[in-house]
Amino acid sequence: MDIKKILSEYKKRSKKVTIGVLGGHSALDVCHGANQYGFDTVVVCQKGREKTYAKYYKKRDDGMGGEKGCVGNIILVDKFEDVLKESVQKELRALNTIFVHNRYFWVYFKDFSKVEKDFRVPILGLREGVKLEERDVKKNQYYLLEKADIRMPKILREGGGKVSNVQRRGEKEKLEKILVQHFKNGGGPLIVKANEALRGYERAFFIINDAASYFAVGREKVKKREITQEGLDNAVIEEYVIGAHINLNFFYSPLSGELELLGTDTRRQTNLDGFLRLDADTQRQLGSGMITMVETGHYAVTMKESLIEKAYELGEKFVKTMKKEVSPGIRGPFALQGAVESKAGKEEFVIFDVSMRIPGSPGTKFTPYSGYLYGESMSYGERIAMEIGRAVEEDRMDEIVT
Repeated sequence: MDIKKILSEYKKRSKKVTIGVLGGHSALDVCHGANQYGFDTVVVCQKGREKTYAKYYKKRDDGMGGEKGCVGNIILVDKFEDVLKESVQKELRALNTIFVHNRYFWVYFKDFSKVEKDFRVPILGLREGVKLEERDVKKNQYYLLEKADIRMPKILREGGGKVSNVQRRGEKEKLEKILVQHFKNGGGPLIVKANEALRGYERAFFIINDAASYFAVGREKVKKREITQEGLDNAVIEEYVIGAHINLNFFYSPLSGELELLGTDTRRQTNLDGFLRLDADTQRQLGSGMITMVETGHYAVTMKESLIEKAYELGEKFVKTMKKEVSPGIRGPFALQGAVESKAGKEEFVIFDVSMRIPGSPGTKFTPYSGYLYGESMSYGERIAMEIGRAVEEDRMDEIVT
């Protein structure tokens, strides 16, 4: 795909650029930031899920001579994947759209090769980055973290692939030996990450403290249809890091060659957050069976300054590795998500997830780190718009999109 040709067509029409996004995940963050820097916006909405963008936050007269809302243009489609239709792409290109992709591209499209090959609209950042977050592709996040020499949780099983019934019996015996050996050697708790039965793009989690728990809890979750047997057989099993959870939200600018820590946050999860608010007696009565870890949102957290240098070092190693392993490397927003573990008085980041696109966390703005750089804290949407504005001004748009 010749992105440079598409960009040249944009320039022939006008230097004016529109910032586009799918209607979900971080769309409002992107639209608000675009407005702050004078860009028009376009949101591709799925029918039945469009009110947030087409009604509640649509740009309109505030009745006092001003304007409220942040969403400009709306393109309504039957399904999110219809953004790949040529008629929709033509509409986006006619607006000179630079698209900000997010997790929705993988969740709703499944076959990401269509996004890579058929979506003829420039994407801010690394086009194939969302795909590399998956565990069953080459050069996935595990591979990249290992190459970057960034500490991850110990992985007992990576998951991925499909397991037949015959293989399952053999795998069960093999896995049981691995789990027994782990706990026999004094290994700590493990977390099992299996795809949900209802929403295959989301994962259900449960913690185990012995080998028997994996099979007992797993059977129960399959019975309750929270996960499928195939999902359990292909679940990731890794060390559960007991530490303070923190997501490091970065922005790498190819224009300046600098890495920026925009902010830090952590997750809110149901039903875990509510369960932890209960007293110990009630928790014992209810048991751990009701605990789920479905991500509901994020909230801003800060870290002490002695950790900032360590955080930047992780980000710099990841950027360097991406340049070597995946052309043209990371561009724009990404996040290293993990926890800070303390052993023998030494604090260390352990990273268990990578977002190679804008994270779904508008709370990033409410930490001070981008403010230390720019005077006032800014959102991802604002930082993206700032980058696009500079690229337009300096005629370097091809350096920030793919």
